[in-house]
Amino acid sequence: METKIITIETQKYPKDCWYVAGMSDEFEKEELKNRVIAGSSIVVWRTKDGKVVAFDNRCCHKRFPLSEGRLLDNGFLECAYHGLCYDDSGKCVKIPSVPDKPIPERAKLRPVKVIEQDNLVWVWVGNPERAHLFMPPRTPEIADKEWATVHSEVIRVPANFLLIIENLLDITHFYPLHEGNIGDYANSLLPIDIEEGEEGGYQYVRTVRNAKNYKQPPFFIDWFHFDNVDRSHTHCMVTPALTRVELKIGPTGQFGSGLGGGGKDRGYILFHTHTPIDNVQSDWRWYVCCPADHKSLGDPTKRTVDRIAEMFPSVVDEDKWALERQQKMIDLPDEGYTELFLHSDTGLRRARQIISQMIREEKQSSIKAA
Repeated sequence: METKIITIETQKYPKDCWYVAGMSDEFEKEELKNRVIAGSSIVVWRTKDGKVVAFDNRCCHKRFPLSEGRLLDNGFLECAYHGLCYDDSGKCVKIPSVPDKPIPERAKLRPVKVIEQDNLVWVWVGNPERAHLFMPPRTPEIADKEWATVHSEVIRVPANFLLIIENLLDITHFYPLHEGNIGDYANSLLPIDIEEGEEGGYQYVRTVRNAKNYKQPPFFIDWFHFDNVDRSHTHCMVTPALTRVELKIGPTGQFGSGLGGGGKDRGYILFHTHTPIDNVQSDWRWYVCCPADHKSLGDPTKRTVDRIAEMFPSVVDEDKWALERQQKMIDLPDEGYTELFLHSDTGLRRARQIISQMIREEKQSSIKAA
């Protein structure tokens, strides 16, 4: 699929952000991967020594995509078009057509910064001079042996990544979009609190919904037991690349012992990574983490996390259906249309403001550097 590279004046996503390129186990040694992230095509691989490296995917000679090349036995990346070879620092070390000439100093690849932590590989495709201002968020439960984790494959969504973030921060859409599985009308009536702060250089926004004696929708009963519960449900845009959802429940009047680590509460940590490809395409992944010893009520032979992995994709399909149609309406001329914001949209609107500010700061930094 051809991807248009978008300038900062028109882009609707921040480039100066750590985005997830994949889980650690997706990058086996000496296997080339291509990722298109925030308008940039990059080639990623794990070296013989186990280090993940990433570079601009264009050969410095004729722009041929290096991800279509191969890794040689000596570890060099060979371009499939003219055979130029690069080492794992991005330096060109061989040009077959001019073996008797010195290799030009500028024959090298633009490096892409990589950080591997908590079983995720994060890349920075933006201005390398600003990378030190931010750190990828931690996702410790994904790597913790006391937690069981199941994750989705990459879900290609034909919509801007901000629409995914807004969908994740907003559970008033659980009715009617998810009625009968994770949603009901009573969910729409829950009061919403907003929390904000800064961590790792990013502004975050969190929506908080607490409930007493709440009758759970069918999927939650299947996964976490108990018909009526007290619960805490938070959705946090930690960074433009990651939303963290935390659900903790307990029988009415017995809630608060803690999730995992011997606590009596049940629930999950649900991470969502949302990576812009361009203005109207995004890659979405979800990672659900539950205490490893928790079993489901619907099928007591299965761990809760595995039961969720079976059933949750139908919920995501409903969200994808809505996001695709929402994007189609956004692509039409507004012709006087003005979007209505409700009080329940406070967190969503704050997320838009945070991301818009990040894009403005990118533009300002690029002007100063020019």
